[in-house]
Amino acid sequence: MGPIPEWKELGEEGPTGNEWEDRKVGRRKDFLVRRMELAKHFIRTNIEPEWMVLCLLPVLPPELRPIIQIDGGKLMSSDINELYRRVIYRNNTLTDLLTTSKSTPGELVMCQEKLVQEAVDTLLDNGIRGQPMRDGHNKVYKSFSDVIEGKEGRFRETLLGKRVDYSGRSVIVVGPSLSLHRCGYPYNRRRLLK
Repeated sequence: MGPIPEWKELGEEGPTGNEWEDRKVGRRKDFLVRRMELAKHFIRTNIEPEWMVLCLLPVLPPELRPIIQIDGGKLMSSDINELYRRVIYRNNTLTDLLTTSKSTPGELVMCQEKLVQEAVDTLLDNGIRGQPMRDGHNKVYKSFSDVIEGKEGRFRETLLGKRVDYSGRSVIVVGPSLSLHRCGYPYNRRRLLK
Protein backbone atom coordinates (compact mmCIF):
# COMPACT_ATOMS: atom_id res chain seq x y z
CA MET A 1 0.00 0.00 0.00
CA GLY A 2 1.40 3.42 -0.98
CA PRO A 3 1.50 6.46 1.31
CA ILE A 4 -1.56 8.22 -0.18
CA PRO A 5 -4.09 5.35 0.25
CA GLU A 6 -2.66 4.60 3.69
CA TRP A 7 -3.03 8.28 4.67
CA LYS A 8 -6.68 8.25 3.57
CA GLU A 9 -7.28 5.06 5.53
CA LEU A 10 -5.69 6.58 8.65
CA GLY A 11 -7.71 9.79 8.19
CA GLU A 12 -11.02 7.93 7.93
CA GLU A 13 -10.50 6.19 11.25
CA GLY A 14 -10.46 9.37 13.38
CA PRO A 15 -9.77 9.35 17.12
CA THR A 16 -10.54 5.98 18.68
CA GLY A 17 -10.53 7.06 22.31
CA ASN A 18 -7.69 4.64 22.95
CA GLU A 19 -4.66 6.83 23.72
CA TRP A 20 -2.17 4.15 22.65
CA GLU A 21 -3.83 3.60 19.26
CA ASP A 22 -4.24 7.35 18.65
CA ARG A 23 -0.52 7.91 19.33
CA LYS A 24 0.37 5.03 17.02
CA VAL A 25 -1.77 6.53 14.22
CA GLY A 26 -0.24 9.98 14.86
CA ARG A 27 3.30 8.61 14.61
CA ARG A 28 2.42 6.78 11.40
CA LYS A 29 0.95 9.99 9.93
CA ASP A 30 4.11 11.92 10.86
CA PHE A 31 6.21 9.23 9.18
CA LEU A 32 4.09 9.40 6.01
CA VAL A 33 4.33 13.22 5.93
CA ARG A 34 8.13 13.02 6.19
CA ARG A 35 8.22 10.39 3.45
CA MET A 36 6.07 12.51 1.11
CA GLU A 37 8.20 15.62 1.81
CA LEU A 38 11.32 13.61 1.00
CA ALA A 39 9.77 12.38 -2.26
CA LYS A 40 8.84 15.98 -3.19
CA HIS A 41 12.40 17.09 -2.43
CA PHE A 42 13.78 14.33 -4.69
CA ILE A 43 11.50 15.47 -7.51
CA ARG A 44 12.34 19.19 -7.05
CA THR A 45 16.10 18.65 -6.97
CA ASN A 46 16.25 15.90 -9.64
CA ILE A 47 17.78 13.37 -7.25
CA GLU A 48 17.54 9.79 -8.43
CA PRO A 49 16.75 7.30 -5.63
CA GLU A 50 19.21 4.84 -7.22
CA TRP A 51 22.03 7.18 -6.19
CA MET A 52 21.32 6.33 -2.56
CA VAL A 53 21.74 2.57 -3.01
CA LEU A 54 25.15 1.15 -2.15
CA CYS A 55 26.09 -1.43 -4.79
CA LEU A 56 29.72 -2.00 -3.84
CA LEU A 57 30.86 -2.13 -0.24
CA PRO A 58 34.09 -0.19 0.39
CA VAL A 59 36.87 -2.24 1.98
CA LEU A 60 39.49 -0.49 4.07
CA PRO A 61 43.12 -1.33 3.28
CA PRO A 62 44.78 -3.84 5.65
CA GLU A 63 46.90 -1.11 7.31
CA LEU A 64 43.72 0.50 8.67
CA ARG A 65 42.29 -2.76 10.06
CA PRO A 66 45.32 -4.63 11.40
CA ILE A 67 45.58 -8.11 12.88
CA ILE A 68 48.08 -8.05 15.75
CA GLN A 69 49.80 -11.02 17.37
CA ILE A 70 49.84 -10.72 21.17
CA ASP A 71 51.56 -12.74 23.90
CA GLY A 72 51.04 -16.49 23.68
CA GLY A 73 50.65 -16.48 19.90
CA LYS A 74 47.03 -15.27 20.01
CA LEU A 75 45.78 -12.99 17.28
CA MET A 76 43.85 -9.81 18.00
CA SER A 77 41.75 -8.43 15.17
CA SER A 78 40.43 -4.95 14.50
CA ASP A 79 36.71 -4.41 15.15
CA ILE A 80 36.19 -3.58 11.49
CA ASN A 81 37.54 -7.02 10.52
CA GLU A 82 34.89 -8.68 12.69
CA LEU A 83 32.17 -6.56 11.12
CA TYR A 84 33.45 -7.43 7.61
CA ARG A 85 33.53 -11.11 8.57
CA ARG A 86 29.90 -10.88 9.64
CA VAL A 87 28.87 -9.25 6.33
CA ILE A 88 30.75 -11.90 4.31
CA TYR A 89 29.29 -14.79 6.32
CA ARG A 90 25.71 -13.54 5.98
CA ASN A 91 26.14 -12.75 2.30
CA ASN A 92 27.58 -16.23 1.62
CA THR A 93 24.63 -17.77 3.46
CA LEU A 94 22.23 -15.77 1.27
CA THR A 95 24.13 -16.82 -1.88
CA ASP A 96 23.93 -20.48 -0.81
CA LEU A 97 20.19 -20.15 -0.22
CA LEU A 98 19.67 -18.64 -3.67
CA THR A 99 21.92 -21.00 -5.66
CA THR A 100 21.82 -24.43 -4.04
CA SER A 101 18.12 -25.02 -3.74
CA LYS A 102 15.35 -23.73 -5.95
CA SER A 103 12.68 -24.54 -3.36
CA THR A 104 13.91 -22.16 -0.64
CA PRO A 105 10.90 -20.43 0.94
CA GLY A 106 10.61 -16.74 0.08
CA GLU A 107 10.26 -15.81 3.75
CA LEU A 108 13.63 -17.42 4.53
CA VAL A 109 15.32 -15.52 1.69
CA MET A 110 13.75 -12.23 2.83
CA CYS A 111 14.89 -12.89 6.40
CA GLN A 112 18.45 -13.57 5.24
CA GLU A 113 18.40 -10.41 3.06
CA LYS A 114 17.43 -8.41 6.16
CA LEU A 115 20.31 -10.01 8.07
CA VAL A 116 22.75 -8.98 5.31
CA GLN A 117 21.33 -5.44 5.38
CA GLU A 118 21.67 -5.35 9.17
CA ALA A 119 25.32 -6.48 8.94
CA VAL A 120 26.09 -3.77 6.36
CA ASP A 121 24.34 -1.13 8.49
CA THR A 122 26.38 -2.22 11.51
CA LEU A 123 29.61 -2.03 9.50
CA LEU A 124 28.84 1.50 8.33
CA ASP A 125 27.35 2.81 11.60
CA ASN A 126 27.13 0.51 14.61
CA GLY A 127 24.13 1.45 16.71
CA ILE A 128 22.07 2.97 13.91
CA ARG A 129 19.45 0.27 14.47
CA GLY A 130 19.21 0.92 18.20
CA GLN A 131 21.28 -1.53 20.20
CA PRO A 132 24.93 -1.54 19.01
CA MET A 133 26.66 -4.85 18.32
CA ARG A 134 29.07 -5.98 21.05
CA ASP A 135 31.88 -8.51 21.31
CA GLY A 136 32.22 -11.33 23.87
CA HIS A 137 33.51 -8.88 26.50
CA ASN A 138 30.47 -6.57 26.08
CA LYS A 139 32.60 -3.95 24.27
CA VAL A 140 30.87 -2.07 21.44
CA TYR A 141 32.45 -2.67 18.02
CA LYS A 142 33.91 0.40 16.27
CA SER A 143 32.30 0.89 12.84
CA PHE A 144 33.29 3.05 9.84
CA SER A 145 31.60 6.11 11.28
CA ASP A 146 33.34 5.64 14.65
CA VAL A 147 36.74 5.36 12.94
CA ILE A 148 36.15 8.53 10.91
CA GLU A 149 34.32 10.93 13.22
CA GLY A 150 35.51 12.98 16.16
CA LYS A 151 38.80 14.42 17.29
CA GLU A 152 40.50 11.01 17.28
CA GLY A 153 38.92 10.11 13.94
CA ARG A 154 40.89 9.37 10.80
CA PHE A 155 40.38 12.79 9.20
CA ARG A 156 41.15 15.10 12.09
CA GLU A 157 43.89 13.04 13.74
CA THR A 158 45.97 11.78 10.84
CA LEU A 159 45.01 13.60 7.66
CA LEU A 160 44.45 17.15 8.95
CA GLY A 161 46.76 16.98 11.96
CA LYS A 162 50.15 17.04 10.26
CA ARG A 163 53.07 18.80 11.99
CA VAL A 164 55.17 21.11 9.85
CA ASP A 165 58.00 23.53 10.57
CA TYR A 166 57.47 27.31 10.51
CA SER A 167 53.73 27.24 10.52
CA GLY A 168 50.93 28.98 12.29
CA ARG A 169 48.11 27.32 14.13
CA SER A 170 44.63 27.34 12.70
CA VAL A 171 41.40 25.44 12.83
CA ILE A 172 39.87 23.87 9.76
CA VAL A 173 36.09 24.01 9.84
CA VAL A 174 33.22 23.44 7.46
CA GLY A 175 31.96 26.50 5.61
CA PRO A 176 28.16 26.17 5.34
CA SER A 177 28.02 28.70 2.49
CA LEU A 178 30.65 26.86 0.40
CA SER A 179 30.00 24.05 -2.03
CA LEU A 180 31.82 20.74 -1.63
CA HIS A 181 34.64 21.51 -4.07
CA ARG A 182 35.46 25.01 -2.69
CA CYS A 183 37.79 26.29 -0.01
CA GLY A 184 37.30 29.58 1.85
CA TYR A 185 40.21 31.82 2.86
CA PRO A 186 39.95 35.22 4.66
CA TYR A 187 40.44 38.24 2.39
CA ASN A 188 42.92 40.00 4.70
CA ARG A 189 45.10 36.85 4.79
CA ARG A 190 45.05 36.53 1.02
CA ARG A 191 46.97 39.80 0.68
CA LEU A 192 49.78 38.30 2.78
CA LEU A 193 50.24 35.47 0.27
CA LYS A 194 50.94 37.81 -2.68
